[in-house]
Amino acid sequence: MLIFAIAAVLIYKLFGGRLPTFGKSPHEKKLEDDTLVECDTCHTYVTVKESIIVGGKYYCSRECVP
Repeated sequence: MLIFAIAAVLIYKLFGGRLPTFGKSPHEKKLEDDTLVECDTCHTYVTVKESIIVGGKYYCSRECVP
């Protein structure tokens, strides 16, 4: 039992003190509504709340969406 406990602690430390997540991509992150993002077409900055997201890219208006 003690060996399993030590192995569990070592695995936990190997992952940097965080438990691994298998459902989400590590590069995915949740943006707050007031975070500024750059329009993919005209490079204007708008908030996430005001942006239009198409195919994972942010746009400032319908005119910029290809």
